[in-house]
Amino acid sequence: PAAAALPPVPPAQARVVGAGDGGMSAPAGAFDAARIEADLEAHGCAVIEGLLAPESCRHLAALYAADTPFRSRVVMARHGFGRGEYRYFAYPLPELVGQLRAGLYPPLAAIANRWHAALGVDVRFPARHDGFLARCRAAGQTRPTPLLLQYLPGDFNCLHQDLYGEHVFPLQVAVLLSAPGQDFAGGELVLTEQRPRQQSRVEVVPLRQGDAAVFPVRHRPVRGPRGVHRVTVRHGVSRLRAGRRHALGVIFHDAG
Repeated sequence: PAAAALPPVPPAQARVVGAGDGGMSAPAGAFDAARIEADLEAHGCAVIEGLLAPESCRHLAALYAADTPFRSRVVMARHGFGRGEYRYFAYPLPELVGQLRAGLYPPLAAIANRWHAALGVDVRFPARHDGFLARCRAAGQTRPTPLLLQYLPGDFNCLHQDLYGEHVFPLQVAVLLSAPGQDFAGGELVLTEQRPRQQSRVEVVPLRQGDAAVFPVRHRPVRGPRGVHRVTVRHGVSRLRAGRRHALGVIFHDAG
């Protein structure tokens, strides 16, 4: 990996799209890109508090029982992924999911481009999500990857990376749709980092209903005494102790 310095974080704030109907919209307001990037650098993840209102969370969680918004269902135990299940949305995405994906992408793409520059990776990401999806389609990655996950008591998700083809956007977002302590207990989001010549580091990410976690898909740059090096990141969910937990996964590259 290149031993380059991380470029400075610009002070400007981006904005996340906030239009929608029926209480199902992401809140309008500032997306503090500088704070998000600083937290990613310091901790390997960042939390956007209250990205979705409780009614929006309940609306999305209720979709799990329907058939029409989805293209496939995965039972984790059948594939050795853990226990629990998830469903991939079909195109066209539900309005709110599409808004979140398109609205979160631009500020995260700016961070992703600085990460690639620091790591000596030539690939750069276009400013708009539709431009990146066109790149995915040209490579045969045409299946949407946003997903809805459901966990019941005893369920868990093994550590993994969400890679679906040649084109991989370096960041993803998970939104907790259920209320901890009310709807469920346990089921924490867990990240691990494998650092060169060091033992793995673990980060448990506490979330409230409507909070979103931003974290790396596969790698991130980390400053060291000899410059910047690449660390490998995996994520999972710890065992659910009680109740039912729903979460929305927003992945920005499509699958082949």
